[in-house]
Order: sequence, then C-alpha cells, then structure tokens
Amino acid sequence: MEGDIPSNYSRLIARELGLTARQLPLLLHGTSLDVQQFLNEHSLLTPTQQIRILRNALALSGQPEFGLRLGKRLTPATHGAVGFAASSSPDLLSALRAIHTFLPTRASVVQLHLQQVEDHLECRLAFQVPLDADLERCLADTMIMTLLEFGEFIVGRPLHEAEIGFTHPAPEYQAIYSEYLSGQIHFGCDQLTLRLPMTLCREPNASANHENYRLALEQCESMLAQLQTHKPSYQTRLKKMMLSRPPGTLSEAEAAATLFMSKRTLARKLKQEHSSFRQIRDEILSQQAASYLCQSKLPIEAIAALMNYHDSANFRRAFKRWFGQSPEEYRQRAGSRDSLPPAH
Repeated sequence: MEGDIPSNYSRLIARELGLTARQLPLLLHGTSLDVQQFLNEHSLLTPTQQIRILRNALALSGQPEFGLRLGKRLTPATHGAVGFAASSSPDLLSALRAIHTFLPTRASVVQLHLQQVEDHLECRLAFQVPLDADLERCLADTMIMTLLEFGEFIVGRPLHEAEIGFTHPAPEYQAIYSEYLSGQIHFGCDQLTLRLPMTLCREPNASANHENYRLALEQCESMLAQLQTHKPSYQTRLKKMMLSRPPGTLSEAEAAATLFMSKRTLARKLKQEHSSFRQIRDEILSQQAASYLCQSKLPIEAIAALMNYHDSANFRRAFKRWFGQSPEEYRQRAGSRDSLPPAH
C-alpha cells in the first residue's frame, strides 16, 4: 500500500511520549520502518503503519487518555497546507469545509462529513480502517480535540456551545474530559459527532487572510488531485512528495531513497513514463510560481524567496525558461487566472 500520511504526526507522538532516539524502535515495532526513515521529515506512512504506531504509543504511554493529550499537541500549524487554509479562512464554516475536502491529504484513515441540521452544523467523523475499542476511543478523542483546536483558534475562545457525541461508553477517565474539551459531552452515541450552532460557524475569523487562504487552497487542491489518481505512477508519487514540502527542496537522491530505489532506477522508471525528475520539478515549480504571480501582489524578490531561490536572478532565468517571458511580463499579460499561457 502506498504511503500517504505525513510522518510529522508520528514524530509528535514520539515527543508527547518523551522518547529518546534510542527508544524510537519501541514506537516503530511492527511497522517495518527504521529510525532513519521515521526521522525523515518528508517520509509518508501507510494507514497500517500509522495505526500500528498509534497502538504502540497507547501501550507505551500507559494512559488511556493519551488521545486527548495528543490532540492538544495538534495545533492548526501541524497540519501543513490544510491547517494554513483553515486558519486563514473567512470563518469557521469555511475552515471546516476546507478540512472536509482536503483531509485525505493528511489523514486517509478518517473521513469528515458536514451536514446542516436546522440551525446547527453536524461534523460527523468515520474511521476507514478497522480499529479495536481502545484504539478507536483514542483516535476519536484526538480527532474531536483537533476540530475544537481549529474552532477555538478561529473564534478566539473556547466553544462552550459545542455538543460532542462519542460512540464509546464513558471511560474511566471521564472526569478529565472537561479539562481538554469545551461544550457538552455525551457517550454511547450512534455516531462520532461535533455539533455547532450555525451562528458560531459564521462568526468572522479575526486571523482571516484572503490571499493566504487562496494560495493554501490551491496547494491543497494540487495535493488532492495527485492523491485521486487511480493508478499512481512514479510521476504522481514524485509530485506528491514535492507538494508535501517547501518548493524546490526535494533532491533526486532523497526522492529515490524515499521510494527505496537508486537514482538510476528512479530515472529509468520515469523514462518509461516519458518523464524525468527535472521535468516534474519544473512542472511543479512553474505552476507554483504562476500561482504566486497571478494570485498575489508580492514583489518578484519575495516570490523568489518563497520558491526557495536564494537569488532572484536565478528565479528569473528559470521563469524565462518555463514560460518564455519574464515574471513581470507574465503578471502583466495574465490579467486573470483564466488567461494563463501554457508553460513551455
């Protein structure tokens, strides 16, 4: 099975457990991952590996409320482009819609369904893999905490109006839920649900940033498009890797190592798909550069820095190679997103 879950969540688990590097094999037991792979910030885990790590963590912690502790660590900033889109969105409703749409790029083991019921929004969570009772309770605690963290960041206060429905019976640590979660909490429900008033969902986000929101949504859409390819090619796998890290920072050697092959083997696989590492890299970078130029008013030097070019002259040369014109000319002629000329 192809890895699609960012490994940063599991490194947060290790930090929450207070593990040293020498103790990491205990967390990775049964995953076939070695410590070096695990510590590579750009590695992706399969759902099976992620669930095994969570199961190991629950056992190592010795604390049945570990899911709540972990959820408290998962601030919006830990969720990459999805977290950036949600936290800069106009309101909580827009944030939850972004999470609903792009959750597969961060956590394929969970699905989020949104439904308006009269004057409330119901956020229903469903797990896509079989889980034992302890693990399901742990993951349910974490996911509800995560959604509430987003809500509190956007609204700027605890969500006392929230109603939370857990499917598991009241656990032995029931008394400490109120230390982590705001609102009313119910156990033994039919579905795992967070229920919020629509008026709360439409309160303006004090941290909203329209430009950041649009840029983050575009990046999320690119990542989702790669994930939805039915037959993942090596081109698709590379694009997914490139989109999950800062622009232009993935080397061919790192990509090959992540795919457990040599650079020569990767080059041969890509050649069979009529592509190359440089072609794919240029495609991703040119799309991101075009997006920044057309959807922001950032100066060329700032865009070059965002694209990880240390010298704006190098960025200009690369841009001319991609589009046959300078960034200034491109911005002037584009006018709108619909009139973008194709990259060369």
